Amino acid sequence: MTSKPDDWSHSKHLVLRPGIRLRAATSALAVVAALMLGAVATPSAQAQIFTTLHSFNGTDGSQPTAELVQGTDGKLYGTTQLGGDLSSCSGLGCGTVFKITRRGRLRTLYRFCSQSGCPDGQFPAAALVQSTKGTLYGTTTFGGAHGWGTVFKITPQGKLTTLYSFCSQLLQGACADGQEPNAGLVRGADGNFYGTTEGGGINGRTYGGTVFKITPSGILTTLYNFCSQSGCTDGTIPTGGWSRLPTGTSTAQRTTAVVSTPAVPAIAAARYSKSPPAVC
Repeated sequence: MTSKPDDWSHSKHLVLRPGIRLRAATSALAVVAALMLGAVATPSAQAQIFTTLHSFNGTDGSQPTAELVQGTDGKLYGTTQLGGDLSSCSGLGCGTVFKITRRGRLRTLYRFCSQSGCPDGQFPAAALVQSTKGTLYGTTTFGGAHGWGTVFKITPQGKLTTLYSFCSQLLQGACADGQEPNAGLVRGADGNFYGTTEGGGINGRTYGGTVFKITPSGILTTLYNFCSQSGCTDGTIPTGGWSRLPTGTSTAQRTTAVVSTPAVPAIAAARYSKSPPAVC
């Protein structure tokens, strides 16, 4: 199947801006040099005219599967799961953080696995979230000091700091603090950030997953370990992140609505009976 320049399949959410323009991160249908590329696109709701702002070429990233976030400076910030330094991660690249203007001028802020052994992380799959001070926070699914993912912060100028590496706490060979933070973070009213990990926790790596909070300085607290109840009736593998609920939502409603899990132990067993990917 041949892909046309506008033959994109968008993923995640659109970003609504003043002037009724929508912006989205998209994943390309075409495979170029065995690398799934992508684009950032702008369909105009008024004129119904679709404009491609930028097409990724691999060295500036590929697979922009997460939604964009508009910064306080008016620019749009995002991540790509792959691309960047194509000498890493089997030639696919370990992902990037980028910013792009409304006119389509893109700047790659950071290429993951820029450090030997990838302690800075690999494969950022989720959107960024900006603090009140302008710093952006995010997660990588893998990489870090122990190979099982990170929480990081990055300035709009591209200075990245790894705040936390998961699997820093071991319990009977399992990552007690969680592993694979595939979803993004949500900033709470208390100034801390909240997220989930798909695996790990005190109940073992085969099933489970966690809910955590982390301070802007990187102090992590595990709030809940999934599969704590017999038969994992409380859920397992929280693939999604937190949802913001309306003001006034009761504590009981927040407990049941804030994080979703598929709760399928058979899939969990197949997914987590593996080691972290080889460090690039």
